[in-house]
Amino acid sequence: MTNDRFFGRQYYIETLSKRISGLKDGYRQNIAFLGDEATGKTSVIMHFLSRLDDNRIIPVYLDVRPQIPAQFFRRFLAALLYNFLRNSDTPLKEDLNFLIVKSEKYIPRTCEKVRAILSNLEKNKKDTIFGDLLSLCDSINQETGKFCVLILDEFHNLELMGIKNLYRDWAKVLISQKNAMQIIMSSSKFKAKRILAEDLALLFGNFEVIDVEPFSAKDTENFLYNRLGRDFDRSLANFLVHFTGGYPFYLEIISGALIRSLKGGGALTQVILTDTLEESLFEETGILNQKFSNCLKTLSENSSKVDCASVLYLISDGHNKIKDMAHILHKQRKDIVTRINFLLEASIISRNGDFFQINDRVFSFWLKFVYQLKVDALNLDGTAQKDVFRDAINGMIKEFSVNSQKPLLERTMELLHLFENEAVCVERKRLKLDQFREIKSLRFNCAGLKDGLIGRSADSLWIVAFKQGLVTEDDIAEFSRECKKYKQKVQRKIVITPDCVDANVRLKALDEKILTWDIDNLNQLLDLFSKPRVVI
Repeated sequence: MTNDRFFGRQYYIETLSKRISGLKDGYRQNIAFLGDEATGKTSVIMHFLSRLDDNRIIPVYLDVRPQIPAQFFRRFLAALLYNFLRNSDTPLKEDLNFLIVKSEKYIPRTCEKVRAILSNLEKNKKDTIFGDLLSLCDSINQETGKFCVLILDEFHNLELMGIKNLYRDWAKVLISQKNAMQIIMSSSKFKAKRILAEDLALLFGNFEVIDVEPFSAKDTENFLYNRLGRDFDRSLANFLVHFTGGYPFYLEIISGALIRSLKGGGALTQVILTDTLEESLFEETGILNQKFSNCLKTLSENSSKVDCASVLYLISDGHNKIKDMAHILHKQRKDIVTRINFLLEASIISRNGDFFQINDRVFSFWLKFVYQLKVDALNLDGTAQKDVFRDAINGMIKEFSVNSQKPLLERTMELLHLFENEAVCVERKRLKLDQFREIKSLRFNCAGLKDGLIGRSADSLWIVAFKQGLVTEDDIAEFSRECKKYKQKVQRKIVITPDCVDANVRLKALDEKILTWDIDNLNQLLDLFSKPRVVI
């Protein structure tokens, strides 16, 4: 998204602002911005930089792409000097020699170090160059009092360059560097977290990890109304909240296509929405079809003899446990695990207990309703497959609409009926999804909590309460007393609310061994069972 169309993300912008202010005040905190592809990490950074008006800050943004080290080193030097000179009156050229000459009158000692680095490059003495590059930020600070903010986008690609002593030299600089800040970004969350936990795990100079999430349901809805106006069925807006998962990239692509479809006027209808999704996802020239086709092609090239497409399709189709995949593919468990580990390392999928998920919801839909259709196609013109695709879209919209009319209690009861003793994590707590022999609704004798569910399994009891509105500490206390009426020793006590839960209330619930879930937690479980999300 361009800066003039930037939307939301206030938390991330405020965090960046605070860290920049802290840097100038002598408190340096490096940041790791991690998030799935298409969650808008780069858009957040670019929006922030476009509005950063501080002559004491030198932002240096580098998109890290696989290339030979010497090329990256030269790009680094050029970017550093270019951004140093941006606030001067010097007409700029993207030429390293030109930038060195123009910078020498302001930062002669730094430029001397730059020339020394280039000389070592010419002599193929590269062992310490990465550390030397990072240290240039300190040199600029010593000569000018200005602070460099180095931003490395997709930093994990540095590993692919074969840079000698990469993490050893990087760690040394991170520990000692006080007047420069680093922001590293990665869409490969699995690999990035491994690097931060193993290679860059430091006592001083460590990275504050910020997980960049998609838009919330409310922000997604506001985004759509901002782009499309409010002259369309709210249920269609809610469906797009569910379908896109709030990923800014997909919202921008789909809303842009809808705007073009509506340029003659009129309201957004289900037919127009289906046409738009067909054009983007199904047609050979569709932008999302091409994106996902290229993604699968790259994946197959990098995975060598490991067939990942079949595993991805099964996960997209709801067969997302290893035992199910092994059974359907007639493979041994170890063969499935090999494919799973490759996809985890590539951050294409993630694991939650016994379940696996494709991180990109729209990619998952494309695998299920486009890729597999075309693989199985018998006729070349694709007419039959197109009809199946449209039926799938309309079926999803209908299923979502029907489920949207159901009370939260009914949706939760249906979810509990799907449990088969699987293990999951919710709010970083491991949870066994007990297979219940009985599930029924109940009423509580509480002032704030009335509606609930009870589920009985062979060895445990689940008691679930629902609260419309903010949960209070009194609600927790009353619910705890109600649960004590049941004598079964193993109890799982849960309060579900559409609203956020106050920190003090969470602490009170923790003391009472009560889980507090919001709609995001419930949707996390619905996703694992391939059921439509709840959109409030």
